[in-house]
Amino acid sequence: MFPGLGPLDHVGFAVVDLEAAVEFHTRVLGLVVQHREQNPEQGVIEVMLTDAAASAPSTSLQLLSPLDDSSPVHRFLLNRGPGLHHLAYRVSDVRTASGVLQRWGLRLIYDAPRAGTRGSLINFVHPKDTGGVLIELVEPSP
Repeated sequence: MFPGLGPLDHVGFAVVDLEAAVEFHTRVLGLVVQHREQNPEQGVIEVMLTDAAASAPSTSLQLLSPLDDSSPVHRFLLNRGPGLHHLAYRVSDVRTASGVLQRWGLRLIYDAPRAGTRGSLINFVHPKDTGGVLIELVEPSP
């Protein structure tokens, strides 16, 4: 088993129209906005949504919209269209987790962790090494 791997933190969806996506997920599906921020380092505006009825912390839905045409999410939308972008797993230490994965021969997107949502540290495992799905490692901020 992978050391320090926690539960599924969130599922990320790339969207063209962020406000329309938020409206759909809140009005139609009943999710609630938990957090919204711009992340210039990642080139996105992101909205985290959760189940309003959940009694304990649950897996979030992350809606991602590009800040501009240089954003990786913009390129993703051009190549694949809107939809599933990544799965994010919580880890206790993103540096250690990244090192273990690299020793196992997996490619990471970044050489060192970067800033993620709400001050978390993140890295991504290349989808060519995961069966086609971009995997994010998330170390929540303390």
